[in-house]
Amino acid sequence: MKKLINAPETVLAESLDGFAAAHADIVTLGDERKFVRRAALKPGKVALISGGGSGHEPLHAGFVGLGMLDAACPGQVFTSPTPDQMIAAAEAVDTGAGVLFIVKNYEGDVMNFDMAAEMAGRDIAKVTTDDDVAVETSTYSTGRRGVAGTMIVEKIVGAAAEEGRDLAALAALGERVNSRTRSMGVALTSCTVPAVGKPTFDIGEDEMEMGVGIHGEPGRRRVKLASADAIADEMVAAIAGDLGGTGDALLLVNGFGGTPSMELYVMYHSARERLERRGIRVRRSLVGSYVTSLDMAGCSLTLMLLDAEIQRLWDAPVHTSALRWGV
Repeated sequence: MKKLINAPETVLAESLDGFAAAHADIVTLGDERKFVRRAALKPGKVALISGGGSGHEPLHAGFVGLGMLDAACPGQVFTSPTPDQMIAAAEAVDTGAGVLFIVKNYEGDVMNFDMAAEMAGRDIAKVTTDDDVAVETSTYSTGRRGVAGTMIVEKIVGAAAEEGRDLAALAALGERVNSRTRSMGVALTSCTVPAVGKPTFDIGEDEMEMGVGIHGEPGRRRVKLASADAIADEMVAAIAGDLGGTGDALLLVNGFGGTPSMELYVMYHSARERLERRGIRVRRSLVGSYVTSLDMAGCSLTLMLLDAEIQRLWDAPVHTSALRWGV
């Protein structure tokens, strides 16, 4: 294992310290590193909180700031944060309008966020993301997994929160965005968890895992390595076929941490061509590594069907460490 770390047991703490120092104009670190929150809160606004296991950076801490999250709770690598982290975050960022939890559909995340909501003693609602079409159940989840579509929910609901919408309206919007979003991933290599020190799974030089999860969970099947066009054929067919419908859309090509931008843009080109043949017009695009799996090589495609309101909220100003425009 070759990694730029001091020790596996200190990597998360040192990474959080570095992140908070590098982006001190946007975020601050909570006591005992339980959460990352906005440096400046907006009184009277519903507070948005998300979180999950580390190793997916910039998700979620990288999306704390204007137009997105008010706080993010980082667990250990690929491990859910604990309820006390979420309760502490809610106490720190709730300015009186309530709290919305945005939760990826993994058993540990859902259970701990639910416990926190029950114990926090404040007005809390929840949106659960489940955009992965690859499998219906996996090692970590019951039902479809929440993957890169989560950041799209965070962006659009975050923009609506800045406008002053109430908790019920934001929860309903989050559910609507989630219902219009689908994703699927492919892995060319495994990831390596620092505390384990070896790849999560073995994969041949001429193989790929189609439908892989963001923790390295198995996908639909192991197959021989194929061209970008062939990979896009299968992923677009699965995503668009499951989503149904045509019209304007947002396409996110997301890297898993070990894939060069050059290859991500090749995948974007292939995916966009195939979507437009199906009558899906790509009006908004995002290409880069936003929901990673440590050092895994591969990518995911996420498609969201737009309407006028959702497109306007996507275009609204955002200023976080990982996503910023219009400010």
